[in-house]
Amino acid sequence: MSGPSPQPTASGWRLNLNILSIVVFNFVNYLTIGLPLAVLPGYVHNHMGYSAFWAGLVISLQYLATLLSRPWAGRYADRVGAKRIVVLGLFGCLLSGICYFLSLLGDTIPLLAMGMLCTGRVILGVGQSFVGTGATLWGVGAVGSLHIGKVISWNGVASYGALAVGAPLGVWLFFLGGLGLLSGVIIAVCVLAIMAAIPRQPVKTAGGKKIPFSAVVGLIWRYGLVLAFASCGFGVIATFITLFYEDKGWSGAAFALTLFSLAFVGARLLFPNSINRHGGLRVSMLCFIVEIAGLLLVWQAVTPWMAQIGALLTGAGFSLVFPALGVVAMKAVPPQNQGSALATFTAFMDLSLGVVGPLAGVLMAHAGVSSIYLVAAVLVLAGLIMTLMLRRRVLRNRASGQVS
Repeated sequence: MSGPSPQPTASGWRLNLNILSIVVFNFVNYLTIGLPLAVLPGYVHNHMGYSAFWAGLVISLQYLATLLSRPWAGRYADRVGAKRIVVLGLFGCLLSGICYFLSLLGDTIPLLAMGMLCTGRVILGVGQSFVGTGATLWGVGAVGSLHIGKVISWNGVASYGALAVGAPLGVWLFFLGGLGLLSGVIIAVCVLAIMAAIPRQPVKTAGGKKIPFSAVVGLIWRYGLVLAFASCGFGVIATFITLFYEDKGWSGAAFALTLFSLAFVGARLLFPNSINRHGGLRVSMLCFIVEIAGLLLVWQAVTPWMAQIGALLTGAGFSLVFPALGVVAMKAVPPQNQGSALATFTAFMDLSLGVVGPLAGVLMAHAGVSSIYLVAAVLVLAGLIMTLMLRRRVLRNRASGQVS
């Protein structure tokens, strides 16, 4: 139960500009993730001569580091403030670029070069969790807790927009100047972001005694579990739609992914006030229904356009789940613990996306590619049922005079 917090007076376009001036640091964060994303697997496998396993491990190390460092990012943000965490995270992104560059100096010693790449990926993963958590809390502190949903939504737009821009840009930079030019751009972008962040006005950390981390987890784990179920739909579309198209003998998987991404970003831009207007749990329930419809359409697709519409609906449905549930989760804890709550809540999605890949791979081997979309729809349905139960619990608590 969070107490009231001061609400800055910005509104309309000024409110959005205030938010964007802070989430731009998360854009830089995800740009440093996107730039090497499509380059490093091929570089490790083809140039350095390592197996596909090691190529995959280099990428996966970042996600593992992000997952493990999420709770620490939240606790440090509650303790030292969101701005410091963002700056520290940006330094992590900067160090990752330096590690990529140093791997070139050890190119004649493959083990040393691989060690530098792996170190850079781990540091980047920590930087991602710090900047992602800090930028959200910084934005909320700057515009007020009334606009939590809008801040989370804009952070998502910045994140996925940066990945969409970063991957092709990274391939182009690598073509022009190899890993050296790519590393140089990452370093330069991070230096500019750090120089822009340091003079910015910090926001005050909430006073009061913090509740234990275990208590934070106890208050928000239900919302995190619902988010994990919803993320299954996101994971099977983003990861396996290309294999699904190949299995069907179709072309155009890239267009399905484009529709998925456009629907994801578009829903956040078109419905920025829906969470404040209708409440996070009600918005989540509607989103689950749309996501389930999309997954079932992909499962039953007999033509490419059916799969494309399914991908579009899945992207639109999943889009608002994170901010809608995030608003409820953050408001379930005191203001001085909201960093821990946000980081722990986000870790449920990280864990879900990490588990979905291998489990879906096993399922595909036994029941075919299409089966993963049916199972994902069932899991999202479980999330919908849990959300209905949470909403009943909230209404029951309100009726009895308790704070939800």
